[in-house]
Amino acid sequence: MPIPRLHLFELEDQPWFPKTVRDLSTDYLHFMESTFELHRPVVALLVDALRATRSEHVVDLCSGGAGPVTALQKALVSEGFAVRFTLTDRFPNLPAFEQAAATAPDAIGFISDPVDARAVPAGLTGFRTLFNSFHHFRPADAVAVLRDAARARQPIGVFEIPDRRLPAMLPFFFLTPIMVALATPFIRPFRLRRLLWTYFVPLVPLTCWWDGAVSALRAYTATELKRLADEVRVVGYEWRAGQVPIESAPGRLTYLIGYPGGL
Repeated sequence: MPIPRLHLFELEDQPWFPKTVRDLSTDYLHFMESTFELHRPVVALLVDALRATRSEHVVDLCSGGAGPVTALQKALVSEGFAVRFTLTDRFPNLPAFEQAAATAPDAIGFISDPVDARAVPAGLTGFRTLFNSFHHFRPADAVAVLRDAARARQPIGVFEIPDRRLPAMLPFFFLTPIMVALATPFIRPFRLRRLLWTYFVPLVPLTCWWDGAVSALRAYTATELKRLADEVRVVGYEWRAGQVPIESAPGRLTYLIGYPGGL
C-alpha cells in the first residue's frame, strides 16, 4: 500500500541550485542506472511501443545526466532497433550529454538549449520518453506534459523507478549517502570537483539523499498515471499503464505509454 503522495521540493529542480552540484548528482544517478542495469525492464516495453508507432527517433525529455539512454541505445540495437536518441533537459548537463553522444555519435545527439517537457518545440518530433523524471511534475504540470505530446500527435513513454511503498523507500533513504561515497571513485570522467563536493563538502551525497527521498514521496502509482492521462482528453489518443518487476534490483518499474490511435 503506497503512502500518501507529497510533492515536496527537490533541490535539483530549483533554478538557484548550483549547476556543479546538480550535474555531479545526475552523474551519480546515471552511474547507478548503468551499473545495475535498471534500464532492462524498459527494453521490452520500448521495443513494443517503437514497433507499434513505427518510431525511429526518441526525444528524451528531462534527461539529467543522460540516464539510461546509452545502455538503452545498445540494448535496442541488439533487438534490431537502430533508433536515434536526442537528449534534452530544462537544465542541460552538457558534459554528460557530450559524453553520452561520444559513445554513439550517429545514434545519440542532444539539444544544448533548455527544453520544457510541457511545451516541446514543434520541430522536435519523435517518440518522447521520460526516465525517472515524471515525478518532478505536479499533477497539473504532469497533465500538461502528456497533453503536449497528445496534441502534437507524438507517442510518449513515462518510466519510473521511484516508489511510494515504504519497503521500497527505506533502503534508499538510509543507504543513499553511503552509496554515493562508495560509487564516486568509479564515476567517469574523473573530476577533482567530484571529490571535493562528495567527501570534503558533502553536498552531492546530501542532495542525492534528499532528492531521492522526495522522489519516492512524489512518485505516481500506475493507477494515478492512468488517471492523469484520462484528463488529457485528446480524441484518438490511447493510453496504457502498469508495472513490471526490476530483475537486477529490488522494486518495480511503473510505466505509462501513450500514442495516437490507429497506428
